[in-house]
Amino acid sequence: MSDKMSNLGEEARKYKRRVRYKGTHPRRYEEKYKELNPEKYREDIQKILQKGKTPAGMHIPICVREILDFLQIQPGQIGLDATLGYGGHTQKLLECLKGEGHLYAIDVDTIELEKTKKRLEELGYGSDILTIQHRNFAEIDQIAPEEKFDFVLADLGVSSMQIDNPKRGFTFKHEGALDLRLDVSAGITAAQRLRELNEEELAGMLVENADEPYAEQIAKAVRLAFQSGETIDTTRQFVDVIERALSFVPENERKEAVKKSSQRTFQALRIDINGEFEVLYEFLEKLPDVLKSGGRAAILTFHFGEDRLVKKAFRQGMREGIYSDAAKDVIRPSAEECFQNPRARSTKMRWAIRT
Repeated sequence: MSDKMSNLGEEARKYKRRVRYKGTHPRRYEEKYKELNPEKYREDIQKILQKGKTPAGMHIPICVREILDFLQIQPGQIGLDATLGYGGHTQKLLECLKGEGHLYAIDVDTIELEKTKKRLEELGYGSDILTIQHRNFAEIDQIAPEEKFDFVLADLGVSSMQIDNPKRGFTFKHEGALDLRLDVSAGITAAQRLRELNEEELAGMLVENADEPYAEQIAKAVRLAFQSGETIDTTRQFVDVIERALSFVPENERKEAVKKSSQRTFQALRIDINGEFEVLYEFLEKLPDVLKSGGRAAILTFHFGEDRLVKKAFRQGMREGIYSDAAKDVIRPSAEECFQNPRARSTKMRWAIRT
């Protein structure tokens, strides 16, 4: 009997219990392994998508039909996806090439770039048809110096994978380090940037980058927090400061006001530390030089400042004869797409054709 019990004990030690999925709404990001492994849990992913939600760790490409209708990609062409992200748009562009031609894809986010590269390789897209580089899209003139592109796509939105991962600090909804860098291998964090700015500079940045109506109050609250010896190194600490800044707002309106101001403030900081407007300006300046005659460019924006820059560049290009045609009005995703993917609601698409 003792030998039998001993053997059972040995077997129990060898057997490792499968980690269970902790409910339909696990609290920790790392526990959401069904969403983080979409290829393995297709049925679960479909259920989440049917509810009009984006599964954690995934990014749903926006305006795919509108983009493909405009780009008119033909097999054998050379193209560029200037914002690789999760690879959703990239995959659709590759499908249009039908194994002929070549697609270049770049991204500044080293974390997501490697994941996407592996995912696309497993789908059969190797170096013969796809070249992926770690670059900022301001460097489009360095991607393929000997090539000009038949088509270029740039999706300027922050990927859902970045927003969903609390370690990146892109959302005020989860506790995490106040980082906000698109490229974690370079630059300073949002927490460091807050310590560099004085009250007037911070207020000005919040207005310029996000039209924040309570910019002065938030900037003052940040200054007072630092003066009293507080640290603002996490997303929660920063939201606490914003809540104090808006304590004068009537109680029945305060929760919504804090939510909206937190969204705008995080966005403004992200734009600032990543130099997003400066990078976009450089990209738009270089874009005509990397396009072939008749080459097509489509850009998705999610912020009024981005759209203004794109609109101005395309219109100026038309006046100077650089572009033969450009979108007169923005193209927006359909109501059906916005229901299926709520993160698409603020999307604006503009396009231009090289002379």
